[in-house]
Amino acid sequence: MTMPKARFTKSQAKGPAYYAQPRFLKSPASRDWWTVLHPPYTLWHLSYVVIGACLVGPVNAARLGATLVAFFLAVGVGAHALDELHGRPLATSIPARQLIGAALIGLSLAVGLGVLGMFKVSPYLAIFIGVGIIIAIGYNLEMFGGRLHTDAMFALSWGAFPLLTAYFAEHGRLSGPSILAALFAALLSQAQRQLSSPARELRRKTGSVEGFVTHLDGTNAIIDTDSMLRPLEQALRSLCWAVVVLAAALAALRFHLW
Repeated sequence: MTMPKARFTKSQAKGPAYYAQPRFLKSPASRDWWTVLHPPYTLWHLSYVVIGACLVGPVNAARLGATLVAFFLAVGVGAHALDELHGRPLATSIPARQLIGAALIGLSLAVGLGVLGMFKVSPYLAIFIGVGIIIAIGYNLEMFGGRLHTDAMFALSWGAFPLLTAYFAEHGRLSGPSILAALFAALLSQAQRQLSSPARELRRKTGSVEGFVTHLDGTNAIIDTDSMLRPLEQALRSLCWAVVVLAAALAALRFHLW
């Protein structure tokens, strides 16, 4: 039986993420910032905010909007800027001072919105603000010896936490169903982590892949970086849009959009 020659695929040419450095943006700076913002994942975790707020009605649109903006500033901007500052995993050329400035502005404005919510909703919102600051800084800068930078902490921080915070910000309390919904978000975020970790390993740390699979019918298929990345990133895309669609469905239900 003649075996196909295995190919060596240089993963460095693929970029640090499937959404990195998009061609529709012309300037290198805008491409770098797009990459740092992690648009698909930011949209994914903002969807948890919508799901949390819309679990039960009625829903106050202003509160939901403020919570969405706060999480975009804290996670999409602040936390992701700190993550890039710590070790440059995305290999952008954004100056450190700009990343620090983005983190400070994003987190400060998010905290400001949270403090406003303390007066509008409940002073206990301060607990969520404090936890959010610890997560954003401690997780992304890998403080405390990296104890906060774990798979379990990711699931709780980027899945359960935004959903519970949004529920509390909207309704001023927590409930049994909100805890179960937070568990759903944590488990889904755990799945995200289980898919994205090997994908990052292939894109950022793997020099080459060589091999083949022999099927039961005797045919062979080459294994390379593309064949290993494809199912991981297709699953990530599908999960991202699934969460977005669920959030849109709940919002449409609560606001009687049709």
